[in-house]
Amino acid sequence: MLNNIWPYAVAVIVFLILIVIHEFGHFISAKLLGVKVNEFAVGFGPKLFGFKGKETAYKFNLIPLGGYCAMEGEEEASGDERAFCNKKPWKRFIIVSMGAIFNILLGFILIGCMLLPTKTFTTTTVAGFYEEAVSCNYGLKEGDKILKVDGRRIFTTYDLSYSFTNVTDGTIDITVLRDGERKELKGVKFDTFEEEGFTYLTVDFTVEGDKRTFGSFISQTVKTTVSYFAVIWRSLIDLITGKYGLSAVSGPVGVTATIGSAAKQSLANLLPIMALITVNLGVFNLLPIPALDGGRLVFILFEMISGKPVPQKWESVIHAVGFAVLIAIMILVTFKDIFGLIF
Repeated sequence: MLNNIWPYAVAVIVFLILIVIHEFGHFISAKLLGVKVNEFAVGFGPKLFGFKGKETAYKFNLIPLGGYCAMEGEEEASGDERAFCNKKPWKRFIIVSMGAIFNILLGFILIGCMLLPTKTFTTTTVAGFYEEAVSCNYGLKEGDKILKVDGRRIFTTYDLSYSFTNVTDGTIDITVLRDGERKELKGVKFDTFEEEGFTYLTVDFTVEGDKRTFGSFISQTVKTTVSYFAVIWRSLIDLITGKYGLSAVSGPVGVTATIGSAAKQSLANLLPIMALITVNLGVFNLLPIPALDGGRLVFILFEMISGKPVPQKWESVIHAVGFAVLIAIMILVTFKDIFGLIF
């Protein structure tokens, strides 16, 4: 029984770490910019234990599914000169954005840990072709460095693989760097195969390796972080435009199942998923959606441009509506995940 439970306990711990890191980003930036923080909590619900600092109460609560950083004057007016609401817009902008930035920084660190054992990094330069390759008959050549696929920038083999997903006719446009010049290859064909409702191109070529040095390690870590960021952003656009349906979206239940499955295998399998989730959390929170940090940033940005803040009551109403919509979507996705696990 313990073997069945512990992977999901790991999933809960992973979620808790990612959320606490997010809230710590708000916390440390608020402290550094002179904002009074009343509470910093790990978890929700009844208090288990805690202690009082110079001005901040630190709490550890019963339900380990979140956390919060409660700043003076964050949700209401305050006469305290150190209140969040009384700070200049640029300071509030930094404090609100730091949660997402810390998630992305954590992703960078995890990706670095993930790549540390690697002796040779894969590149996006074509090294050769398999025996029954098709793409070499449509313009792709050995030595080509792939820069774009269907107009989308390619940073690593990770987003190259994503670009090869759900291309129904097996034909793509590729921009390559060949002998120092950019070449546009139109209508490059690949064989395709179906898997779990998606169409994939058959990768019929190999890529060159890049021997690990300190410089290549840092470069690859940065590129992979940017690649994760780009794939998440593209996935969101593909979801909005209808390229992928609701079946491609996972909520907490689906993600927990994925983390639990990876944890059963090894830490090496857990790190990429954890890195992807934390970068995803950072990107998602920066979206200009009411109730998210990105929605709050829009209001602060408006104030910075116009010189006048949006009335608090209107901002509160907009965030409340946005929160209700997000909860409704979360419930829908959760039911979809549960249904998928059962059936």
